[in-house]
Amino acid sequence: MKQIIQDLKKGDTILEEVPVPKVKAGSVLIKTTRSLVSLGTERMLVDFGKANFLDKARQQPDKVKMVLNKVKTDGLKPTMDAVFNKLGQPLPLGYCNVGEVVAVGKGVTEFQIGDRVASNGNHAEYVCIPKNLVAKIPDNVTDEEAAFTVIGAIGLQGIRLLNPTFGETIVVVGLGLIGLVTAELLLANGCNVIGFDYDAKKVALAKEKGIVAINPGEGTDQVKFLENYTHGVGVDGVIITASNKSNEIISQSAQMCRKRGRIILVGVIGLDISRADFYEKEISFQVSCSYGPGRYDDNYEQKGQDYPIGHVRWTEKRNFEAILNAISKNVLKVQPLITERISLNDYQSIYGNMNNPNSIACILIYDNNAEQKSVVALDQRSFKAQKGIIGIVGAGNFTSSTILPNLKKIQANIKYIASSGGLTGTIMAKKYAISNSTTDYSEILKDEEVDLVLITTRHNMHAPMVLEAINAGKSVFVEKPLAIKQSEMEDIITAYKDAEVNVSVGFNRRFAPLAIKMKKLLGSDDSPINVVATMNAGTIPADVWVHDMEIGGGRILGEACHYIDLCSYLTGSKVVAVCMNAMGTNPEENTDNASILLQYENGSNAVINYFSNGSKAYSKERVEVFSQERTLVMDNWRKLKAYGFKGFSKSSSKQDKGHFNQFQQLVEQQINGGQPIIPFDSIINTTKASFAALQSLKAGDWIKL
Repeated sequence: MKQIIQDLKKGDTILEEVPVPKVKAGSVLIKTTRSLVSLGTERMLVDFGKANFLDKARQQPDKVKMVLNKVKTDGLKPTMDAVFNKLGQPLPLGYCNVGEVVAVGKGVTEFQIGDRVASNGNHAEYVCIPKNLVAKIPDNVTDEEAAFTVIGAIGLQGIRLLNPTFGETIVVVGLGLIGLVTAELLLANGCNVIGFDYDAKKVALAKEKGIVAINPGEGTDQVKFLENYTHGVGVDGVIITASNKSNEIISQSAQMCRKRGRIILVGVIGLDISRADFYEKEISFQVSCSYGPGRYDDNYEQKGQDYPIGHVRWTEKRNFEAILNAISKNVLKVQPLITERISLNDYQSIYGNMNNPNSIACILIYDNNAEQKSVVALDQRSFKAQKGIIGIVGAGNFTSSTILPNLKKIQANIKYIASSGGLTGTIMAKKYAISNSTTDYSEILKDEEVDLVLITTRHNMHAPMVLEAINAGKSVFVEKPLAIKQSEMEDIITAYKDAEVNVSVGFNRRFAPLAIKMKKLLGSDDSPINVVATMNAGTIPADVWVHDMEIGGGRILGEACHYIDLCSYLTGSKVVAVCMNAMGTNPEENTDNASILLQYENGSNAVINYFSNGSKAYSKERVEVFSQERTLVMDNWRKLKAYGFKGFSKSSSKQDKGHFNQFQQLVEQQINGGQPIIPFDSIINTTKASFAALQSLKAGDWIKL
């Protein structure tokens, strides 16, 4: 299928060929018939993509601060690699989609195949959208009209926050697409509406709709005009839909208002607010969030958990439905707003000139014969009679920043990369010469030429995919953790016993050069040692998926497991008992501040301090080993100091090559056969220890494995 994307690095707007997304549980797959180009929002994204690196930095000062902080903690090169990797990820354009449902995911009962629907899908021939972001279209509403649903919901949410009453006087600042729709909805609400815009065409269109529209560029003083219009009282409220960096708009909006007037910001403007403008009149100011309640709430949008209508009358989906109802009843007339109708293939006639003053609403028309292919072949290479052929499942940040660059260094043969949406996988396939991009990972499992499957999806998908790969006769490398439920781990153990494949987990710390050096210095005898390992992990927002115990499993399972494996590597032994203490008087299972105590078969002890409340200025990782009156101290995988070791005192590593060493051994194993890079029983021991840590938190005692 074809999809419009913005290359943030080069600045190009591209019509990319990508595989059709696979329908997910709780979602519907939609074949697009029309989509609406939101000129204001999309122009900002296109202009940002075209800006040079310095201008990009000027536009995002908060991101620059984050980059500078990362330089201090991680160093310049890793930081710049991360920045350029982020810029190398394209941005899908569009969020006003209309089409026909062609597949329904598990758990969806309110939609059927053949339904005409509106959604916030991108400009793509097929989109997969969660059910709470989709609304059915009334029979008497055309696809073109329905394309205004999301735009209308943005304006409607601003109105709901303003809460205007019949007869109030409301100003709309900025008569672009959202502004015109907002003004017309306010008229339908029984308000007196005044609109301001510097574009004569938009002002004329607003007047045709019965709006008192003014072009300040013709010499009208907005504040004085409204003072006369309201007989010195001031307006009841202002909705700002403009996009302008000036602080003058917010100041003028306050001056327009009556005492205790209301201002709602829907657009993007300068917000250097003068206290004096707001103080005397006690003016209220609020920013509107997109389509309405539910926006950016994963429980609502991704998991389909609706808010009870008695508590939240207007969610984003119910706002979609309200707009469609208004169009159906001819209360909202959107046809006059359409200035262009363009075929998807001719997209550059819009994106090549987004500053066209005559454009208001542009409709993209889609080909009804678009193929529903889940695999896009980028080359016709033959992989016959070759060993070590790889298929990758997952195309997230870790895959792009770590796995693929390291596989490229060792010239690995990659036949497939699978991503849920198809876009990120396709971009990575082109960059790293991968033959096929797919949205259906079962294609990888069915291909007899594929020897090794790399799984880098979210944690809840690891165990099911590992089981499927084992049952398909494929060796597996899965990012940690192996599983987030003990029952999943037991199923993998059972499947592995009867299979002739290797299973590896992405415990990478043991492969770092300084870890290997530490192991060599400690020697190969079985003498017990003491290890104190600290992960200054740093805080991450509570709404990040890793914290979700059903999806990420928490940070102990998801991240601290690295250090359980590292301690096992250094001790040369297996964990036999675990105890974990978490910070706080009532610690919860998904803690990210804890100390884990490990007992080993050979008498070694290890303490892993996994903390998220430390300073970013302190080293992210530190390992101390005490053995036979000797001590090793590793600092942040850059420096190693030794005390009591003859002929060695310190070493440094400019770059952590742990991932490179790990993947090199992994691919060599597939090509040449031989032992697993980490023994399976060691992987299981580490996984069991991770689960035992969480169990001991509840029991408050040691858990024996």
